[in-house]
Amino acid sequence: MDTMRDRFISTTGRLLDEDPRLALVLAEISRDGFRQAERRHPDRVINVGIREQLLIGAGGGLALTGMRPIMHTFASFLVERPFEQLKLDFGHQGVSGILVNAGASYDWPAGGFTHMSPGDVALLDTLDGWTVHVPGHPDEAETLLRRAAAGDDLVYVRLSLQSNASPRPVSTGFDTVREGRDGVVVAVGPMLDNVLAATEGLDVTVLYASTIRPFDAEALRRAAAGARPDVVLVEPYLAGTSTAAANDALAALPHRVLGLGVSRRELRTYGSIDEHLAGQGLDPAGLRGRVTSFLGG
Repeated sequence: MDTMRDRFISTTGRLLDEDPRLALVLAEISRDGFRQAERRHPDRVINVGIREQLLIGAGGGLALTGMRPIMHTFASFLVERPFEQLKLDFGHQGVSGILVNAGASYDWPAGGFTHMSPGDVALLDTLDGWTVHVPGHPDEAETLLRRAAAGDDLVYVRLSLQSNASPRPVSTGFDTVREGRDGVVVAVGPMLDNVLAATEGLDVTVLYASTIRPFDAEALRRAAAGARPDVVLVEPYLAGTSTAAANDALAALPHRVLGLGVSRRELRTYGSIDEHLAGQGLDPAGLRGRVTSFLGG
């Protein structure tokens, strides 16, 4: 199976052929994958070098001319380093574009903390109007990218090397994967397989989200009304990122919310993605213990 990043490269190459409104802005990362696209569209595939603030600034300039820019590099250099440019060159100017990352929370442990970005979605939450897609499979990533390219809003497509074994149907809200009465577990993107393994045999509802912003408050309310209103959010980025959104959704209902994800405590080790998942308690065994402890099972 190809990776989400592989699918992004192949899909974006085709989209550039199909839609003259689209432009791609790179900061060296993934440039080799776009060599053919760069030859076919030299005026719409732009590599700014290792200048991430310029990456966003150039994208904003293209958007002001009516283009639909896709901006791509590692998440830590796409959201965190040029955050001021996102705030001003897109939000303040009232234009839109698409961010697509390479590495996510711990996709490249050997790169160290400079190449990890568990706080990216929480940081975008401080800005208005961003749609955040977190696909769990390359097929989902392609569908969400195509929808973003055809639209006109601010979109972050958060890719990861971690992937579920099979794709799910892509919707704009939360999908019900399993129904139960003892609580609700929301699995975001590539966390679904681990959540399903962790909750096997438990009488809980499992919701799946490949789009986490806008937050599907109505789906969560329906699920909580049909079960005990205790909610566990399992996100592949900073723990608690969506806790406030869940609490707001359930404000009229007595409830509890537990936000699981990547801890603020830095794991100063390298290892593998699976070892980082285990270290964060996001592997099936770690999730099982935390979910059952919270739900009292």
